[in-house]
Amino acid sequence: QLAEAGQKPNVMVIGCCDSRVSPEVIFDAGPGELFVVRNVANLMPPYAPNDDLHGTSAALEFGVMGLRVEHIVVMGHAQCGGVKAYAENEADPYARPLSPGDFIGKWISLMEPAAKRLGDVVTPNADYVEQLASESIKQSLANLRTFPCVRILEGKGRLKLHGAFFGVADGRLLVLDE
Repeated sequence: QLAEAGQKPNVMVIGCCDSRVSPEVIFDAGPGELFVVRNVANLMPPYAPNDDLHGTSAALEFGVMGLRVEHIVVMGHAQCGGVKAYAENEADPYARPLSPGDFIGKWISLMEPAAKRLGDVVTPNADYVEQLASESIKQSLANLRTFPCVRILEGKGRLKLHGAFFGVADGRLLVLDE
């Protein structure tokens, strides 16, 4: 049926590419129910129409404008390697293993505004990494709202944005109450 009728998901999930965090499994969704884009640390960049390549932004535009999803969920998770890498990179400015010119270093720099809201990190312990993961979800939601199509449709009540956090160890799914 999906092959004949095509996909018509109502929900888009922006999730992490971590193999332990499968949106379809977490939400008990069948084929065709979710439009999922996965990247390192479930980040959403801000609107930036330029000549760069924007895979996550293109997926967003396709989900919102092409598929007309009605909900977007930014789903972070516990023990995220991308968030931990950002925290460790920022904790020791003299031994930064991730250069701003490589792909991962540049990508996870999207967490900088979230990290600034939390304050300086001396030691990136597990609690700080989890706080940064949660704060990063809020940043991705803010970045989503910089896209004109999202801002307009959310303003008209035709699109709703949600934040969620999945506990890898305990299986709990927390939902952000903005």
